Amino acid sequence: MAEFTGRAAYLQIADEIKRQIHDRKLSPGDKIPSEATLMKDHNVSRTVARQAISRLREDGFVISHQGKGSFVAAPSEDRERRSPEFTQITEHLDEVLRDVRQLAARMDHLEELVRQQKPKP
Repeated sequence: MAEFTGRAAYLQIADEIKRQIHDRKLSPGDKIPSEATLMKDHNVSRTVARQAISRLREDGFVISHQGKGSFVAAPSEDRERRSPEFTQITEHLDEVLRDVRQLAARMDHLEELVRQQKPKP
């Protein structure tokens, strides 16, 4: 079950699968747990399970085949050199950057609303 750590559940699940790959508990070509299995094992929604698999795909850890499932991808040379800690830090920084961009967009929107409501002299 994904624990409340302040980190999104889908990222916790993806991190766990990445650790299994790094620790060689899962090898290239091995099938990773299905959405249904992730839902049951981690007590999460289908959306969360789907997001975890999507993150693994985006990060190059798995390849998905429609109707067959998702499988551990062959390691890239770049990914092999990274430590799990490095990967986790860079992912966290990516999240922070996304949050900052969202905040900037909200701030721009609020500033525009304020400008529109100021009386013209």
